Amino acid sequence: MFNRELVKGSTVILLLTLLNERPMYGYELVKEMEQRSGNELQMKEGTLYPSLHKLERQGYISSYWEKQSKGPDRKYYRITDEGQAVLLERMEEWSLFSTMMDRMLKRGGQNG
Repeated sequence: MFNRELVKGSTVILLLTLLNERPMYGYELVKEMEQRSGNELQMKEGTLYPSLHKLERQGYISSYWEKQSKGPDRKYYRITDEGQAVLLERMEEWSLFSTMMDRMLKRGGQNG
């Protein structure tokens, strides 16, 4: 399990990345993250739903309800055009940040 702060700092880019592929409902997002991470990343409802609501308030995602043949209606989330622009910015930022961190950690390991 990862440090909560690391996950918290990555939540926006993770959610926008998944929703850029297709609309998903909350439980589906959680399961997709778990599956792709080899069960290393397990996001709790207390992290997921506040993040989704914040992204919706910011205009990066929108939501809609869909009727189910069995069970209750599901609330789906989808990325907006503004969200796609933010995702591109965050991906560039992540790439630069992770490259810098790799350099820092490797350099620290060589001298330590």
